[in-house]
Amino acid sequence: MNFSGTLRINKFACFILVFILFLIVYWRTGAAEFPSDKSDLVNLKSLLKAAIQAAERGGKKVKQGKDHELNVKSKGETLEGANDPVTDADYASHCAMYYALKNTFSKLTIVSEEHSKDDSTCADQPVIDVEESVPNHESIESMNDEHVYAKDVTIWIDPLDATQEYTGMGVPIIGVIHYPFTPRTFWGWYTKKPSANILNVEYNEENKHHPKVVVSRSHPGKVAELSKQAFGSKTTVATAAGAGYKVMGVVNGTYDVYLHATAIKKWDLCAGDAIIKTVNGRMTTTKGDIVDYSPDGNVKVSHGILVTRFDHDYYLSKMTKEAKP
Repeated sequence: MNFSGTLRINKFACFILVFILFLIVYWRTGAAEFPSDKSDLVNLKSLLKAAIQAAERGGKKVKQGKDHELNVKSKGETLEGANDPVTDADYASHCAMYYALKNTFSKLTIVSEEHSKDDSTCADQPVIDVEESVPNHESIESMNDEHVYAKDVTIWIDPLDATQEYTGMGVPIIGVIHYPFTPRTFWGWYTKKPSANILNVEYNEENKHHPKVVVSRSHPGKVAELSKQAFGSKTTVATAAGAGYKVMGVVNGTYDVYLHATAIKKWDLCAGDAIIKTVNGRMTTTKGDIVDYSPDGNVKVSHGILVTRFDHDYYLSKMTKEAKP
């Protein structure tokens, strides 16, 4: 699931929640004066707490869907020719997250991948209590409040990341990734801190010469071959489902590199992008460009993705060298 938002003032940042992926993006200017009507503002600290709770609500819907008929449908094919499925679990988690956030923050613009013109029957979701601390995430309470204009925030939602495996210029600032079947939730607020369950991974220079690379299970393309050509014959390549899961594998040190060589949607990336930044890692396209999460831009990243916690420029230079004729 992805939420992504945008706020335009001066700096561009994004808040992301992932039930498997959530994001929000914003711009803000320190010189701007806040309006007299406080309802025109949104507190990012409260939004982070709400994002965690919304993600966990969505996760419960996915777990419930696993125990019932999934009612798999197809939205078409990906560029690689793979089926792009959607299930009742996607839609149920969309309803739980979209309307929980919309009912809590009525002035925010929210866009969901699974939004339907006729989903008013699920709009009556309970408001999220942003005053109470979130169980297992009490450390958020020690963080300072940070207010931005509500009118400048857009939330993007991808209700369920890795649906195929389940069935068979914005800069990210806050990200939340929730695993519904464990269950566990990771989050990061760039320039502040990550959640306590994110590991402190020590740098090992030797990994540069035999990196562990993770690629998409459902859209592998020629990425395994490309990885070995770019990073050397000692490269180990593994496959996994879900962009958020693969980014967290890099964040927690299971892998050195997450490489995706074909087009990918921004709602799959934004939460992980924020979290990897929080631990001083990086996500760029394979050409080295920063992903822009502006709401009026293309939802697809066309040139693939490179994610690392360490040595990003080194791996990027290897990719660039491999791309040359």
